[in-house]
Amino acid sequence: MIHLHYYPSTAAMVPHIVLEEIGVPYQRVLVDRMQNAHKAPDYLRLNPNGLIPTLVDGDLVLYETAAICLHLSDTHPEAGLAPPLGSVERAHGYKWLMWLTNTLQATLIVYFYPERSVAPGNAAGAAEVKAQAEIRIGGMLDQLDAELARCGGPWFAGEAYSLLDAYVFTLCRWTRNFASPAARTRPQLGPYLQRMLARPAVQRVLAAESLTRPFV
Repeated sequence: MIHLHYYPSTAAMVPHIVLEEIGVPYQRVLVDRMQNAHKAPDYLRLNPNGLIPTLVDGDLVLYETAAICLHLSDTHPEAGLAPPLGSVERAHGYKWLMWLTNTLQATLIVYFYPERSVAPGNAAGAAEVKAQAEIRIGGMLDQLDAELARCGGPWFAGEAYSLLDAYVFTLCRWTRNFASPAARTRPQLGPYLQRMLARPAVQRVLAAESLTRPFV
């Protein structure tokens, strides 16, 4: 059976949603960040980076959220969560998946942990790093909004729901408490996020992770 090592409201929500959409049996394994379980020896043997999520599928141990989602979509093609191999749509799917993980998610991490980018004790520097990250994230949310308008919806890649939607939803959700306009305030992203919230798989994930409003 597939085991997803997760913690609520982290990047693990992306493969969590994908697993629910696929509908195969799996087991959640809580990695309690509040107790530093992600830095414990047993977990580090699975993921030496000490990050969440990690997927165990038989003998395969896989980390990096984008890689996990691609593996799940490739091993369950009947779910239709990725376009056909070699297609133009697949190429654009790769592009957006890498952008989400390497550009938007990476900048969100800088926003939430600005102290990692400055010397210890440099509170003013950390505040500036956070403020600049928030500005950059705003531009990236605008880019997502524009892509939704271009594709015409209802999903991020157009008519077909895909693993990209799980990623876009999760990262947009992280902006829900921003001082600057959150993702939900944008003309395309707002209705899109409501459509995501209406999906049974997303509702099951929110309940399983014991998350409360505001969801986005």
